[in-house]
Amino acid sequence: MATIEDVTSTGADAPRTRSRRMRGGLVTIGTVAALLAAMGLTVLGLGAADNAVASYDASSWLWSTTRSEVARVNGVTARVDTRMEVPGARRHPMQVTQTDRLLILRDLNTGQVSSLDLATLQITATTPTAPGFGVSVALHEDSAFVVDAVQGIVRQLDPRALTPVGEPVHYPPGITGGAFDGAGRLWIAVPSEGTVSAVTAAELPKTPGDAPAAGLSPKQVETYEVAEPSHELVVSTLDEGVAVLDRTSASLVTVQGGRTKRANLTMAAPGSLPVRTSGPQVPVTVPGERKVHVVRDGADVRQFTVPGAGDRLTPAVAWAGRFYVADEDTGTVYSFDADGQLVDTIKGSGRPGPMELEVRENHLFINPPNSSTAQVVDDRNQVREVDKYANDVLGGDPPPAPLPPPPPKKPKVGKPGAPRKVTAAAGDASARVSWQPAASNGAAITKYVVEGGGQRREVGANQRAVEITGLTNGETYTFEVHAVNAKGDGPARRSNPVVPTAEVPDPPAGVTAEARPDGTVLVTWPAANGQGNTIARYAVTATSAGATAPAGESAKTELVMPAGQLEYGTQYAFTVIAVSDKGAGSKASPVSNTVVPFTAPAAPTELKASTVADQPGTVAVQWAPAVDNGRPVTKYLVDAGGKTSEVTDTRATVGGLGDGQNVTVKVKAVNEAGPGPEASTTARTVAAPRVTVTGSSADATSVTVSFTVDAGGGKATCSAATGGKTASGSCSSLRVTGLTPGTSYTVTVTATNAAGKGTATKAQATDPLYGIATCNNGSSGAEATYCNAEVSGRNGNEIFSIPQQVNSKQVGWAKPGTRLRAYCKKQGEEVYAYIYNNDKRSTWWVQVAYSGKNYIPWAWLNLEGGDNINLLPTC
Repeated sequence: MATIEDVTSTGADAPRTRSRRMRGGLVTIGTVAALLAAMGLTVLGLGAADNAVASYDASSWLWSTTRSEVARVNGVTARVDTRMEVPGARRHPMQVTQTDRLLILRDLNTGQVSSLDLATLQITATTPTAPGFGVSVALHEDSAFVVDAVQGIVRQLDPRALTPVGEPVHYPPGITGGAFDGAGRLWIAVPSEGTVSAVTAAELPKTPGDAPAAGLSPKQVETYEVAEPSHELVVSTLDEGVAVLDRTSASLVTVQGGRTKRANLTMAAPGSLPVRTSGPQVPVTVPGERKVHVVRDGADVRQFTVPGAGDRLTPAVAWAGRFYVADEDTGTVYSFDADGQLVDTIKGSGRPGPMELEVRENHLFINPPNSSTAQVVDDRNQVREVDKYANDVLGGDPPPAPLPPPPPKKPKVGKPGAPRKVTAAAGDASARVSWQPAASNGAAITKYVVEGGGQRREVGANQRAVEITGLTNGETYTFEVHAVNAKGDGPARRSNPVVPTAEVPDPPAGVTAEARPDGTVLVTWPAANGQGNTIARYAVTATSAGATAPAGESAKTELVMPAGQLEYGTQYAFTVIAVSDKGAGSKASPVSNTVVPFTAPAAPTELKASTVADQPGTVAVQWAPAVDNGRPVTKYLVDAGGKTSEVTDTRATVGGLGDGQNVTVKVKAVNEAGPGPEASTTARTVAAPRVTVTGSSADATSVTVSFTVDAGGGKATCSAATGGKTASGSCSSLRVTGLTPGTSYTVTVTATNAAGKGTATKAQATDPLYGIATCNNGSSGAEATYCNAEVSGRNGNEIFSIPQQVNSKQVGWAKPGTRLRAYCKKQGEEVYAYIYNNDKRSTWWVQVAYSGKNYIPWAWLNLEGGDNINLLPTC
């Protein structure tokens, strides 16, 4: 790859002089003061805190979206030792900025900034900022800066004294960057100028709170030209210096030691850089091609391809001789060695979602904010898993996060379409050309090309307004604009003709912006002085962090941008030019205040309602958070069967409904703009159970009944009862014991849940009980005359009509082995036998079926099933 080295134009010893207009006003004065207060509490009077912090030099704080908390992970042990909840931030994206002594969190959904004192592990202060992207906090040792990328204002803070330090550094609106290199310099890129510059912090007063010394302010110490104006720039700070990716020209410029080196890259899609790069090699990731270019000493030294498909790759991070790239579609991190060979695949949670990779404290921390697990990679490239929701520290397991929707099918890729609404306004020997975006047609737009007036300008994909200078007043010009993506150049669209002139109107003196609850943004300004000509229209340009684009035109002194034209939750500021009836345009007005477009939240997603099994007339509802559309969701309105409630969580339980009732559930999210559209689903409250008997069986003393239970959505308990006996347990089969043999019963089965009871019955008789007559030998020691010889009329066991051996009450003889049905037992004369009944003796007599119902001594009868006299009821 060809390289371009520039070591003479600028340098640390000869910084470039620039004249800058002080534009706009600080929109973060209140934020600065409150943020200073928070930071002062974490830095002042550490003493013992120094020791506390020193214990965790290898630690990093990781954000968990679903739990709304940060977890401190010890890099040496890969264990969480502390978990801290951040109130009201569940499922919000969070910016985490940390040093060894300080942790600052910025909630992108709400703009709230929270400061955590690492000595006490307490949130010491919170303060609001405008929500969305645009304002960030940069920390390095005892230096702190608030970077307002939209307004272009960089202000230093004294964390000890709670006061701003000197005057802020002013840039044109729409800067990028705002991170420290290893030498403590803050690097800022200015896409509108094609420059990058370093800012150093002013020395703090020795005593906190003292007035700063005269002239004490942060300084812009170095400025370098790294690209043509209006190119799209991405910044990564180095151990010393900065790397700037020029997406428009597909080149990487490194600035180190006052020298600039450029490496031209072969990229057909936009590249990306990590915020911070460690080591001499800078990885440039091209997600659309799934490639990584490694640049060293101004040369593209190697390229390698990341396995898989899709374009959701995070910027590659250099660490310990390897390069780590995360695929957010699969939740996988790939590790490549110095030669670009794949050496490890870290599966992690295996779930799609955002991935954060940061080198800190001699470890690489891999954090998926939506997952309960993270990974730590040490300097030997050993990977260990971290349980962010460890139960042996403060807090418990969160509810499971809903699975994200499957990634959309990859669209067909083609060349971009033509830009829309290409408009030109003449200035003094200049013209301002602006346009609406072209259709990307499946491949990200890398740049726009503007041609006209004998010039060709390439500008970034997010820089859709450009000033063309060097024109001749009085001549007519038209301009053509076309987009470029990985498939090539799209068709051009031509602007209206313009004639540059010195007779240009004045710009409007001031611009005010207002974000309104219906999603529109109102921009107003005073009428401009046409300098003798009539003002025909005004052109409004919107600036966000690193991007400039036309917002619209108006013949009035106001413009209403429709809902959805600007991205909700993103910070914007505006400039206005006045265009006369001669087509001549003014310079741009001063930049407006910053606003964040917003409207009512979207409908909640993944709404589910279910029966509460243990509560009558109750349903449980849960849902995924609604897209807040620029303002935090303050509550949800839940309507279940006409019962309404307000909740701040993403779940609710609604009672007081009827049993077995089908319920329609509706949920709306509410923010500053009011309630959004509803999501709806249905559920059913628990109903009383229904029992269906499917069969029954019996033995002599028990009945078993089989049945099914429709529990009505609840949890049923079951029992069976008959004959004064009960059984409980299973809800499919129950056995009632202790019954009388040969008896008819009606068994009642009962199932009970929170809504009531259900019953069913089944008729079932127990089996009769039989016994086997045994031989009676008469008296002890005598011959067994009745058992081994035929004696006329007396061979077997005597049967009596009463439970007593009375000859007159004898009704007959049962031969040994006779099977007799037994009915009941009765106390009577003691009878015993020796030979066959093992000296069995008892006062019990058994009523049997012999010439009707008569009695035989139990001593002469062996009951079947164990000879248990207790199986028989008492006569």
